[in-house]
Amino acid sequence: MTGVDGAAPRFRLGFLTHVQGRDGAAQAYRNAQELFVVADELGFDVGWVAQHHVSAGGGGLSSPWPFLAHAAARTTRIRLATAVTILPLEDPIRLAEDVSVVDTLSGGRVEIGVGSGYNDVEYAAFGRDVARKRELTTANLAVLRAALANEEVGAAGFTVQPPAADFSDRIWQGVFSGPGAEFAAAGGSQLLLNRATYGYDAPTDEVQRPWADAYLAAWKGPRAPRIGLSRFVYPAADRRTALAQIGDDVLRAAQRFGAHGGFPAGLGVDEALRRFHSFYGHPDEIVAELQRERVLPVATDLITQFNPAVPDQDAAIRALELIATEVAPALGWRPAHRVPSLIGES
Repeated sequence: MTGVDGAAPRFRLGFLTHVQGRDGAAQAYRNAQELFVVADELGFDVGWVAQHHVSAGGGGLSSPWPFLAHAAARTTRIRLATAVTILPLEDPIRLAEDVSVVDTLSGGRVEIGVGSGYNDVEYAAFGRDVARKRELTTANLAVLRAALANEEVGAAGFTVQPPAADFSDRIWQGVFSGPGAEFAAAGGSQLLLNRATYGYDAPTDEVQRPWADAYLAAWKGPRAPRIGLSRFVYPAADRRTALAQIGDDVLRAAQRFGAHGGFPAGLGVDEALRRFHSFYGHPDEIVAELQRERVLPVATDLITQFNPAVPDQDAAIRALELIATEVAPALGWRPAHRVPSLIGES
């Protein structure tokens, strides 16, 4: 992926919110809705939300489709997506109905990312066996695909209402391994790669690039494959300012992961930031680092997020503006429409 000379194809720019906040759930939901509006005005191509039934410090959005329906009513252009919906905990036919309703209301702006989740408590709460999560994901994804293709599901003569539009290239699958990437390609899913890998000492992009290559090699679909790359990107006036706004949150998150074996225990803030594959500081610094990112050259979607940091709302809006006006354009992205300035120069 090259810079501003136009040689590279335009990639889609997204942002992902886990719907977090320090002022209670109601304010967190209001703030997340405002971020969708801001991102829409800034020209972001896709707004993503992550589903969490148990927050565990990661987020608070248990039911993404009502949230996205509300966001659809408040926005005009931005596409609306999940990264991810925890598929084994869903009835896939009911999920297809929700997806089709929101897609209809939004004018065809919906995309759905699915995954298996990982939280034992969530599986227990929904009466599912976490040991069967891959099996359940595979089975439910097959039903979801059929339902969104307007095939009969569940009973003879039954199809989802309203009838679904073409979702053949709008279903994404989150994976955490090379074989998982090959499986996603074989099923025709677009690929979602997380902002960090767990259980690896090597940098995230070194671990994930072979997964992306395996996905592309295994792809046999009639359309071009798509790779969504989620990355922690937090621009600010300078590195010190960014670190003051995100450092404590990232360290606490790393400690939570360390307590459950995802990261080594006892990490300092610098190593925690490295483990989360963090891009932070002045926009020029972030651009230089992203230009060295190993997976970005094969990605079709850059999905930026602030999680595990929880910046205040003004700082989050400013960071979104810097991503859309300074970081992404330097990597070759252009908004699909004219972007107004939301915040004065600082």
